[in-house]
Amino acid sequence: MTDAIYSFTISDSYTPATIPMERLAEYMAALAKLLGETTSVHFADVVEGSTALKARIDESAQPKVRDRVHAIRTGSAPADARKAYETLDEMLRADNAYGSLSSGEGVVVPFPGKRRPEPVVYGPFRQDGSLDGEVYRIGGKDDTKHINIRSGDRDISVLVASEAVALRLRHHLFQGQLRFYGAGTWFRHGDGRWELRSFRVNDFEPLGDESLTEVVDRLRAVNGNHLHELQDPVSKILGERGGEA
Repeated sequence: MTDAIYSFTISDSYTPATIPMERLAEYMAALAKLLGETTSVHFADVVEGSTALKARIDESAQPKVRDRVHAIRTGSAPADARKAYETLDEMLRADNAYGSLSSGEGVVVPFPGKRRPEPVVYGPFRQDGSLDGEVYRIGGKDDTKHINIRSGDRDISVLVASEAVALRLRHHLFQGQLRFYGAGTWFRHGDGRWELRSFRVNDFEPLGDESLTEVVDRLRAVNGNHLHELQDPVSKILGERGGEA
């Protein structure tokens, strides 16, 4: 058995003479993740015409790479391989191109890229609500100010506010959690995912830094509730919330 060659072709867009080096490197990195076995996959060549990146696979890794590529084609690949496929296809779409991965057997994985139908998006839907987070940036030169907040492990950068609200917010920059009240503009994707495109902040309030246990202890001292009868009210509350902290 000799080294196998896989060829990833970028069609109807760049040529080897026009593709920026940085973009070429991004394609190479994504292709390496798609094929896996990174220590046994080597760059071989860029072919003229439509840009085609050739990857040479060491003999010892060929069965694993072949099985991985087959799993991508059948939709049974592991999450990292599916992610690499989606990344490459999105890159092709952004470059107004389509592509394919070929081996000695011919095309083994097609990439529709720009030929992929536009995803169905419903909206906009406007709804009043609230967001929680810590302000880490306030900016904007006009009367509308842009607010960036950190909510858990997410950065949310679609908040806007009037100059008056922004002036009040500046005193809370990096000063803990706030609850923002306002109106959000949402879009619903065909896969059921909701996307927040903008959120107009009308008001806000600081959130206390008490733990759930401290809040429960304070509530137990209020006459007229039954929390004092529970041996473990925190577990009871979390259980009613489905176990979420």
